[in-house]
Amino acid sequence: MAMTASSRSASAAGAQDGERSPFARLTELLSAYTPGKPLINMSIGEPQHPVPGFVGPVLASHINEFGRYPIAKGIEPFRQAAAAWISRRFGLAKAIDPETEILVLNGSREGLFFAAIAAARYVGPRKGTPAILMPNPFYPAYAAGARAAGCEAVFLPTTRENGFLPDLDSLSAETLDRTVAFYLASPANPQGSVPSRAYFDRVKQLADRHGFIVLSDECYSEIYTGEAPGSMLASAGHDFANVVAFQSLSKRSNLPGLRVGFVAGDKNFLARFHELRNVAAPQVPVPLQHVAVAAYSDETHVDENRRLYRIKFDLADQILGNRFGYRRPAGGFCIWLDVSAHGGDEAATVKLFKEGGVRVIPGSYLARPQADGSNPGTGYIRVALVQQDSETTAEALHRMVDVLNEARG
Repeated sequence: MAMTASSRSASAAGAQDGERSPFARLTELLSAYTPGKPLINMSIGEPQHPVPGFVGPVLASHINEFGRYPIAKGIEPFRQAAAAWISRRFGLAKAIDPETEILVLNGSREGLFFAAIAAARYVGPRKGTPAILMPNPFYPAYAAGARAAGCEAVFLPTTRENGFLPDLDSLSAETLDRTVAFYLASPANPQGSVPSRAYFDRVKQLADRHGFIVLSDECYSEIYTGEAPGSMLASAGHDFANVVAFQSLSKRSNLPGLRVGFVAGDKNFLARFHELRNVAAPQVPVPLQHVAVAAYSDETHVDENRRLYRIKFDLADQILGNRFGYRRPAGGFCIWLDVSAHGGDEAATVKLFKEGGVRVIPGSYLARPQADGSNPGTGYIRVALVQQDSETTAEALHRMVDVLNEARG
């Protein structure tokens, strides 16, 4: 039976907490305690692997270009490099046109936020209150974008039962007819789930039938230990109608501080998006775009990055086994652990910090309560395996097992 939008919307009480940064809430939760052992922070998904060696020399060679205002769409070498990379990486049936089908972003977060506003303007009036769909748990920029766009955020619970992906069968025609945009994350954050090609195809069919924009967040696409994740763009046809994909160098190239990414896809939507960003969004400094050109032209550092993550996931396989419902994710660098048997996500987070010096984040802080009061993040913790060395990762995982005192199942 199709679920109504109201059955998935956040409750008023939950929305109040949900509109705050989950990390601010975490700081408050732990403020009364001191870590019981030297702190290992696994709460923030900030890559800590080494910065690629080409960054410094490229910046130095373009240092004078900090004296120029950047153009909003991105310099031509960047657009060409990014378009060539994404076309090659995902085997797109038609290569991305660097002139009309790609825009530089000041990191993917600002692009994801502004895209909601652009989508509401581009799609136009809907049959009822305009809505933006998103997975629950979700990246906070999604809900912030929906709110700024004046749209209702419709939260689609992602649970173990539905493979940690939004259940497309639950969407009613009434909800789809008033949808402006659909945020989809692949690999998902926090669970690391990856949609199949058939799933992407179906999302595309729904977007075409009901006239909304798919905002596909693919910033974790290059972090995987098995099969390489696909892209929503591969299901979008030769004109990429109603589909755009967001990419970032933060995870792929260990450059979260560079703040460079891009969006690619539907040229008609991107033309409107460019108009908005040209007057409202932060521009990307030209020297940083040249670093990105080098990054998208090289796969050696990305291969090494994946190797380091593979070592950490091998450790998780060995140390956690099947404790806490652990399963090696299809993509991303986070693990999503069920601690419902240990007092719940907040209690387990406090215990791990207070007794083990391990800082994680409660799953309920990354999600919103549904109208029935349930929160799909409740009972889980997110653990980011981003430490620079595998020894620190192993130490943290051993502490978690010891503190929570869970025997291997």
